[in-house]
Amino acid sequence: MSADSPAKQKKFAESQGFQYPMLCDEQKDVLKAYKAWGKKKLYGREYEGIKRISYLIDEKGIILKAYEKVKTKSHAQDVLKDIDELN
Repeated sequence: MSADSPAKQKKFAESQGFQYPMLCDEQKDVLKAYKAWGKKKLYGREYEGIKRISYLIDEKGIILKAYEKVKTKSHAQDVLKDIDELN
């Protein structure tokens, strides 16, 4: 989910060849509820922004695991491993 507009997300998805719809939350209500929006620091400067966090949620809507330190290079494999372990 992103705080970007649907038009910006669509353009990004098309440029990356991403075939799935991307969720947008311009008002940041859902992002804040899932603790994916908040204070961040970069080079000693504090600002509000989106955090790299994801959740493994089952078909009943129950959060099975939160990934608060997402490593982009291995995240998909990490999630698949956790799904296998839960089954």
